[in-house]
Amino acid sequence: MSEYKIPVMAELAAEGKTPEVLFWVGCAGSYDTRAQQVTLSMVKILNKVGINFAVLGTEEGCTGDPAKRAGNEFLFQMQAISNIETLNMYGIQKIITACPHCFNTLKNEYPELGGNYEVIHHSTYIQQLIDEGKIKLTDASEFKGKKITYHDSCYLGRANNIYEAPRKVLEKLDADLVEMKRCRSKGLCCGAGGSQMFKEPEQGKKDINIERIEDALETGAKVIAAACPFCMTMLTDGTKFKEKEHEVKVYDIAELVAKAEGLT
Repeated sequence: MSEYKIPVMAELAAEGKTPEVLFWVGCAGSYDTRAQQVTLSMVKILNKVGINFAVLGTEEGCTGDPAKRAGNEFLFQMQAISNIETLNMYGIQKIITACPHCFNTLKNEYPELGGNYEVIHHSTYIQQLIDEGKIKLTDASEFKGKKITYHDSCYLGRANNIYEAPRKVLEKLDADLVEMKRCRSKGLCCGAGGSQMFKEPEQGKKDINIERIEDALETGAKVIAAACPFCMTMLTDGTKFKEKEHEVKVYDIAELVAKAEGLT
């Protein structure tokens, strides 16, 4: 499937139309070359199942998560209020996003600034589509019996208690889901949270992403599933550090589903 449609909110509004959901792409999903592939996979899934969605396009700004985590509350509120004004202007009620950082900020921190929306992470949304029979994963044979391990994003897991949805999606791939010793509520951070993504790590014995990739490699899995663009970057860097990038691949949940649906 090479063709896909990405409706823009301003264009829909000009036609007097309102989408069922807004797909919040996020900074990584917009600008990072690797994360763009996740965005594309998600768009293809939404197109395939006929979801009426839209993106904000150039009207979408950073949620302010990096600024807030780095301690700049003033900048966070400026970014958040600007986004809230845009979302409220369009009457947005339901948002899906593939970034746990955007998800956590939109869901838990925007309400106190006047932004009240139903916010769903894409792993939960994909699981719902599978449960409703809209995604059938007819070509999941590519993953049949293949060892896959899943890395829990901090902002999805510990911050929002979402552990089952991504795992249920992976189980539908008919793969062999093997857990790392540190998983779920005891999972280890990839090292990118709290704005650490945008700076070099402090001097220490070992970088966190190296420690985490060692956990993943220990499972013997050939596929590491992630549900966060930051985690995906850190884990991919870890496989390169270990010189395993050709045999161990890191994929987002949406990419795995798109592959199983024959959309890539």
